[in-house]
Amino acid sequence: MNDNTRNDRAMPRWLMHSARALPMIALAIGAQADHTSDPSSVSIPGNLNPAMGCPGEWQPDCTDAALDEDADGIWRGSFTLPAGDYEYKAAINGGWDENYGANATSGGDNIPLGVPEEQDVRFYYSHESHWVADSVNDVIAAAVGDFQQALGCESNWAPDCMIAWVQDINNTGIYQYTTTDIPPGNYEAKIALNETWDVSYGVDGGNVPFTVEADGEEVTFTYNSLDNSVYVGDVISAGDLSQSKAYWLNENTIAFAVTPDANVQLHFDPQADMTSSPEGISGGEAITLTHDANDMSDALAEKFPHLANYPVFTIAEADLEQIGDILKGQIAVSASNEDGSLVDATGVQIPGVLDDLYTYDGDLGPVYDGDVPSVHLWAPTAQNVTFLLYPDSHTDTAPTELPMTFNAETGVWSITGDANWDRQYYQFDVEVYVPQTGNIETNRVTDPYTLSASTNGQRSQLVNLDDDDLKPEGWDNLAKPTFTAPEDMVVYEVHVRDFSVSDSEVPEAYRGKFKAFTVSDSLGMTHLKSLQEVGLSHVHLLPVNDCATIPEDPADQLTLQDDLSQYAPDSTEQQAAVNAIRGSDAFNWCYDPHHFNTPEGSYATDPDGVARILEFREMVQALNEAGLRVVVDVVYNHTSQSGLGDKSVLDKVVPGYYHRLNSSGNIERSTCCENTASEHAMMEKFMVDSLMTWAELYKVDSFRFDLMGHHSKANILKVKEQLATLTEEDHGVNGEHIYLYGEGWNFGEVADNARFEQATQINMAGTGVGTFNDRFRDAVRGGSPFDSDVNHVINQSFINGLYYDPNAENDGSADELEWLLTSTDRIRIGLAGSLKDFAFIDWQGNEVTGDYGAAVGYTLDPQESINYIEKHDNETLFDINQYKIPLDRTPEDRVRVHNMGTSLALLAQGVPFVQAGQELMRSKSMDRDSYDSGDWFNLLDYSYQQNGWGRGLPPAHSTEASWDTIQPRLADETLAVDEAHILSSLAHFKEMLAIRHSSKLFRLETGAAINEQVSFHNTGTEQKPALVAMHIADGSEDLDPERDAVMVFFNAHVDAQTLSSEDWTEAGWELHPLQQASNDETVKGATFDADTGTFTVPARTTAVFQIAQADTGDDDDTDGGNDDDTDGDNESPEPDRGSSGSANSGLLLMLLALAGIRLVSRRS
Repeated sequence: MNDNTRNDRAMPRWLMHSARALPMIALAIGAQADHTSDPSSVSIPGNLNPAMGCPGEWQPDCTDAALDEDADGIWRGSFTLPAGDYEYKAAINGGWDENYGANATSGGDNIPLGVPEEQDVRFYYSHESHWVADSVNDVIAAAVGDFQQALGCESNWAPDCMIAWVQDINNTGIYQYTTTDIPPGNYEAKIALNETWDVSYGVDGGNVPFTVEADGEEVTFTYNSLDNSVYVGDVISAGDLSQSKAYWLNENTIAFAVTPDANVQLHFDPQADMTSSPEGISGGEAITLTHDANDMSDALAEKFPHLANYPVFTIAEADLEQIGDILKGQIAVSASNEDGSLVDATGVQIPGVLDDLYTYDGDLGPVYDGDVPSVHLWAPTAQNVTFLLYPDSHTDTAPTELPMTFNAETGVWSITGDANWDRQYYQFDVEVYVPQTGNIETNRVTDPYTLSASTNGQRSQLVNLDDDDLKPEGWDNLAKPTFTAPEDMVVYEVHVRDFSVSDSEVPEAYRGKFKAFTVSDSLGMTHLKSLQEVGLSHVHLLPVNDCATIPEDPADQLTLQDDLSQYAPDSTEQQAAVNAIRGSDAFNWCYDPHHFNTPEGSYATDPDGVARILEFREMVQALNEAGLRVVVDVVYNHTSQSGLGDKSVLDKVVPGYYHRLNSSGNIERSTCCENTASEHAMMEKFMVDSLMTWAELYKVDSFRFDLMGHHSKANILKVKEQLATLTEEDHGVNGEHIYLYGEGWNFGEVADNARFEQATQINMAGTGVGTFNDRFRDAVRGGSPFDSDVNHVINQSFINGLYYDPNAENDGSADELEWLLTSTDRIRIGLAGSLKDFAFIDWQGNEVTGDYGAAVGYTLDPQESINYIEKHDNETLFDINQYKIPLDRTPEDRVRVHNMGTSLALLAQGVPFVQAGQELMRSKSMDRDSYDSGDWFNLLDYSYQQNGWGRGLPPAHSTEASWDTIQPRLADETLAVDEAHILSSLAHFKEMLAIRHSSKLFRLETGAAINEQVSFHNTGTEQKPALVAMHIADGSEDLDPERDAVMVFFNAHVDAQTLSSEDWTEAGWELHPLQQASNDETVKGATFDADTGTFTVPARTTAVFQIAQADTGDDDDTDGGNDDDTDGDNESPEPDRGSSGSANSGLLLMLLALAGIRLVSRRS
């Protein structure tokens, strides 16, 4: 979904979720927080930013929202806010990498702030505890007295020195501060509010005396805001059962961060009536736990590495028989001292024990035995589950309530119906303890394994996916396009709605739907087929499963009412109109899963029932018959909601299990939303089962994992292993040909393998699983996904002028040259498949390997690198170049810069990946995050009339921070491109596709082959800037029977460049035949002089030279391909892009010409 982190979107794009019960425990402030380095800045981003003077909401880099650090180490700031309901967080160092929300939690929930009338609101932040507070929600109180100078205050009895800031991190009403820095002596203290003496508290109005007996003695100041009492001495704990800070790891082991000598008890109550106070836990029953002096076992420490140092306590053998019943109610643990005083009390996280006792490998969801369905729901903590059967999908239809049977061994509830149940609808009533509310709730919920659904996923539908009426004709014998190796792939990413919603050749009822792909002569399908003919192999669909955001009934979808084309290209009117219907229109990227195993209803002609199933299959069939395999984008790293939310499913069935929890028991949200926990056995099973459904029953050919780094390496390898069991004979699918790739970003609570070995870029080396190569992307286009405003302009790179064609923010300095040379080395590594062991000479003259420096090279096999320079996230390549290219460059220059980027992506070793429209210089009017920007800003025009530029300032919710830089560019008509420029870009794209397809040398399949056959000229200290010369030899295996070698020159410079070598004299280099016949007259000027051994490459040109192989007469295969087209996958033999050698140049010239003719004829 997003490059590098989910925070790439308009941050923080939290979905609405139900409010939590207020925590009850008070923690002493001292050494409890995880410390990071002292910040250089702290700000308060939120939807209150515009009221502070910022240009938009949620802007961590807005200086108008900055706090100031005072001598006491507390960051403060006062702002006048109008009446309103706000949310905010604290951001460190002007970005989202480090931020704190509710309960001082890193990346935690937004903090709500209700301002009843305009007033000054004061914000505070302590980097010692990470608590952020405000003068509306919180009591601002500090311990003051004759000890303050010992803590570092300038004077004693100073209420404005808040070193001893008493804090209520958990919203209990009990504020505390703990220190060991007061030397021995007798002292007095009070609590002062709001940094003045206007309001203060002590004992009976006087000071509170206390004594410190020895150096290092711990002293806690406590202020109870509920009764204004003050206490100085030991920590007072009231416990907090709304948090879950203990961990039940297996049947008999609980981890709890208290001293080993504490008296620890496990409390449980099926009625959920337990409460906690300083006297301990009241209600329910309890059993005593025993500290395990041997500490956590190696097996548990391996499974829970983030808990490895926790003390563990065990349940007695005699008490184990109660566990099944205990897990069905409220659970807590308490720790007390020998005198009975409470140390702590908290709820318990239970995924570990559920995995230990109830991991289940059988079928879940609807299962058919002939015509008879049964339904199976894994819900081991439920007290009861009722099956609700509906004869139809009408929302006012009452259900038939039927009991389900519980299997105490597996935790599965089941019911068997009869044949009449088929195609009826159902839900469950799950009676279960919900930690978020602290109550036993009856959750009405759909089936996590839903295969079909009513409109908006309100009810699950019983359906047998093997029914004949759900299969298009020929489905069971669908022939797949030939697949030989991932390196032979070229992936084209497209959003289902984008593909056809603007296509005039698609029947209106099919626009934006799965069915549009079945219209073979539409503009879109004609375009795809023309790309397929010259090398495109896979169509990657953004998420297609049922998502939570889009109203599925067209009658409920809001549409634009005005003709937005009437407004100026830099107007705010377009984005205002789009924003007015945002969230209620038909557009969203659908990275907000609702039901994972059924197609999205808004993409079907009828969202109610089974049409979505048939039409999805028709789409897959149509694309396969057009020679294109289908990739589905899958999002298993988060859900759209949790708790009691309307679109919550998993968390209503087994609360607290399917999501990853933080140390307080709250759901982690580093992905943007409610993070799932695929390290838990049944979440992993759910993911594997889901993918097997899509692969076998929908014949999906490949999967792309959103935020794959939030899954474990073991998860992904298990998926790969299970998919490989699918065979043509038994399942109609060859699972060995299902390629997996994903976003291997390393961030969030799982970063650096904190909870498991992640499926990140570096960790996936050697697995054959691909990861998106952001290192290559950034070296090619410049900057990073986190740039905004003028930083976009400053951060030029290889293709758009760094050093050699500086824009107004740069000057061609020595520093710019150094960064250009560094970026050029990174591009060389990317062109060599980003192999970590690829050796070359860097710009400083050192012999290095790909993993040097910033570890740009990280793969062991080229198929592990997804080479891209644009995808759905962030600005398109065209838009990012509009920031960076000097403003006075011509549209023709802009086409050539764009084409240079495309050339690098398509000719690099590995798997090329492009976003739909990249070949057309697609623009989103500089929108950096168009996930919810409607059809207007996501235009994809296969009539080639416009590329989407100048459709107004992009939406404020995503890009307002850059409006000042964007506006003059959109207003400048000289920056726009027209149909001729679009067609020129398309012609170049097809040319590069065809060249890649023409020779296996561009598609080497092993790291060994690349290390043997790929090398670079123009390297080292004397290299010519902005020129890459890549040589690929036809090695000992003779992979290309037509060529002995190719030499590719990427000259990004504004001037023509030459490269000479005595070794090249008398060599038979010639321009590739496709470029000899190119529509681009400039590339035809690329030459080789054999007398001098000199190549000349025009400005901003990619030129491919070859040395033809002498004809031995041994191979009369006219397409240069493998004669064996039957490789075990019921695959259609044409066209063969899996050639072991090269495609015949004459044939490719003919295909390219035909594609061009078709392109023109579609426009006539």
